[in-house]
This record gives sequence, structure tokens and C-alpha cells, in this order.
Amino acid sequence: MTGQGVREVQNKLTLAVVVLGSLVLPMSMSGTTVALPQIGAALDASGGALQWVVTGYFLTASSFMLVTGSLGDLFGRRRIYRAGAATFALGGLVAATAPNILLLDVARTATGVGAAGVMAGGGAILASTFTGGERTKAFAAMGTVAGVGMAIGPTLAGALVGALGWRATFAAFGLAGLLVLAGTLAMPEARAEDRTGVDWAGAVTFIAGLAAVMLAITRSSRAGWTSAPVLGLLVAAAGLLAVFVLVERRSAHPVLELALLRDRRFVGWLLAGVVMVLGFGGVMSYLPTYLQGASAMQARDSGLVMLMAAVPMLLLPLLAGRLVNRGVPPRLLITGGLLLISVGDAWLTVLHPGIGAWQLLGPLVAVGTGTGMAIGLIDAQAMNQVEQARTGMAAGLVNTVRGGAQTLVLASFGSVLITLLAGRIGAEGAGRVATGVVAGPGEAVQLTGAWQLALWGMAALTALGAVAVSGLLAPAKAVRPAPVAPAAA
Repeated sequence: MTGQGVREVQNKLTLAVVVLGSLVLPMSMSGTTVALPQIGAALDASGGALQWVVTGYFLTASSFMLVTGSLGDLFGRRRIYRAGAATFALGGLVAATAPNILLLDVARTATGVGAAGVMAGGGAILASTFTGGERTKAFAAMGTVAGVGMAIGPTLAGALVGALGWRATFAAFGLAGLLVLAGTLAMPEARAEDRTGVDWAGAVTFIAGLAAVMLAITRSSRAGWTSAPVLGLLVAAAGLLAVFVLVERRSAHPVLELALLRDRRFVGWLLAGVVMVLGFGGVMSYLPTYLQGASAMQARDSGLVMLMAAVPMLLLPLLAGRLVNRGVPPRLLITGGLLLISVGDAWLTVLHPGIGAWQLLGPLVAVGTGTGMAIGLIDAQAMNQVEQARTGMAAGLVNTVRGGAQTLVLASFGSVLITLLAGRIGAEGAGRVATGVVAGPGEAVQLTGAWQLALWGMAALTALGAVAVSGLLAPAKAVRPAPVAPAAA
């Protein structure tokens, strides 16, 4: 086999490994959520200790992504990806055998650190392995798998937990991590040659600051945004992140080069990820509970309804990549995709108690189509805005911003529903009704009204976000030279 043939095989194996990691990681999070009742019964755990099985994983995965991405630029992207896969696998295997909730919490927290290395490292490896049209195709393939994880990951993970139990499910995730680890043998190594030092102060302040933000968001749904613990965490986060910015301005080799945030087009693609999550996150997560509560659907049937949005999310990323490679402007595609999500959100206000599945086909297909187009574009186009030596840092930042936005949307959507319902039926029953536990037609009508207001708000914000993204991605206007006055006679 020629050298070119060897490289092509190596690139295909690299893509397959990154795609596998992109599928396993979201399932590890959603599967754990589904398994919490089983875990609590088996380990005699409840409350905060039990919830930390999910929260610990999420906090470390979100907080470490930028740092692991930057470390990949410094030490080698394959090396950090490999360390992440090893940590993820070990954490899964320890979780599968944990005899008590304390060890399980520690294992899941460590697993989140490994997940951060895999998530940030995967995008950086694709960006450094592929160029041009092949890079677009590679990220579109990763986007397709990400669509699977977001759309039907909870259903698949729930089936896995139901069939195997929570211990065997954690073991399966650990074995999948070992498979990803073995696949790193086929990956090429790449690093930034101009980076020689670790920005420890930046890494510590960023991890601590972002962890405080994430913990505040996760607690807000129970304690409220104005509670003392949540406000204290937000104040601490603001202080830590302010220190982080000061540290980065003085660091010779910062975790985050602030110049990235002065690149208008890169910021445009970051914002596109936020707007995408804003438009579809609440719908995909909370609509099944509405259908079960207000329309008396079985859990299985509400899950099947969500496939109306999931199928386009599986098909559209590859199509978006092909359109870019054929010359369609990415700005046009992402703006159209985000506006389509907005249209779908507005269309979904047809919700009413007893609504049938086919009445939801149009709005859910619109949301799924717009989301699928966006997933297939954002990572590749964001990576195209940065130099090769900073792909790890950029991939970490993209994943951090998108993950943070998803957390905020999930917490905020539930809070908005509860707030709207509290004004209609009182605070005592608002939380119960928001989660789909509806007692009688009157509460179903009130839940529908709250949903419709929330959907109109999401549609408006998504449309405004699409316009802002389009403006940031617009080509720079050429500066016309000043006219030269004719010479005096």
C-alpha cells in the first residue's frame, strides 16, 4: 500500500474512533439520569448524594473542556484524547463495581474529566487531520452522531438500562471507552510548536469559575435563582472568571487566547451554537412530558413522536456538509437553519390537550431539519476560522459554550414553565404540572397556555439570534479609497 493509501486508511479509522466517542459520551450522561431510581434503591442513596452521580459528571465534563483542548495544543491532541478515553473507561468500570454511593460519585466525577478530554480532543483531531471538503464531511459525520445522541440518546440509554441494569450499563460504557482508547493507536499526533508552558493559574480559575456557574444553574431549578446559595455561587463565578480574564491577558501561553473572541466570524459560529440549543433544547427535553400529561400519551408513544424531529437530525448534517462542498455559502445555510427552528417553535403553538401525533409532524420536522443543518455546520466552520495550532483551544471553547448553553436552556425552560404556571394555578401545584403530572382538563389547559407563551418567546429569541449570526458572518465590506483631488493647474 502506498503512503497515500496508508494515510487514507488512518484518516478513516480516526474518524470512526471520534464518531464512536461522540455517540458514547451523551448516552453516558442520559443513561445515568434514567438509572437514578435503580441506583438509589441498590445503594440506599437519595438526595444530593444520588443526584451527584449526574451532576458530578456534568460539572467536570463542562468545566474541563476548554482546558483539555488547550492542553492538547501543548502536549499533543492524540495524547490528551487518549488520556481522556482511558479516564472515561476506568471511571465507567469503577462505577460498575462501586459498593457505595461515595465511590460511585467519585468515579462519575472522574469520568466527566475523561469525557472532557474526548469531546474537546475529538474536534481538534478532526480539524488537524482533515482539510477543505474532507474536513466538512468529517464534521458532518460527527454532527450526525451528535444528532443521534441529542435526539434519541435518552431513549437508547433508557433501553440499555432497562435491559442490562445500571451496573452492566456502566460496564458497557467503560468497555466502549476501552475501544475508543484502542482506536487512538491509529490516530496521528499533532501539537502546536509555539507553545511550551502550562497556564496553571488560567486553568484553575477557569475550571473553578465555570464549575460555580454550572452548579448554580443546576441548583436554580430547585432552590430558585434568587436563593442565597445560587446567588453566592454566581457571585463567586463572576469573580473567578474576572480573575481568569486578567490572568489570560498577562499569560505568555494562555488557556484561552482572548484574540479568538475578537474574531467576528468565529464569534458568529459560537453564537450559532447557542441559538441552536436555545431553539431546540427545551422542546426536545420537555415536550414528551407535556404529551404524557396533557394528551395522556404513553411514554413509549411520546418517545415515538419525538422521532419526527430526530430523523431529520440524523439526515441533514451530511446534506449540509455536501451543500457547503458544492459552493453553497455556510452563512446562508446556518441562517436558514436557525430561522427554520424558529418557525418550528412558533408552529408548535398549535399544541392543545389531546393533540394527535400527526398534528405535530410539521413543527417537529421543521425544528429537526433546522437543527440537523446547524449541527452539520457549526464545528467545521468554527475550526475554519482559527489557525491549525489553536484547533484544540477552539474545539474546547466551542464545546464549552454549547454545553453551557444547553444547561442554561434546560434549567431556564423548566423555570419559565413553573413561573408561568404559578401565576395561573398557584405556586403549590406549578412544579407538579410543569413536569406533566396533570389533574384534570383545567390544569391541562393551563399547562398548554404556559407552553404556548414559552414557545413564542423561544421562537422570537431564535429568530433574533439568527439575524445576529447572519450579521456576524457577513463578509467584511471593502473600504473604498478616498478620491484623489486633481492637481492644481
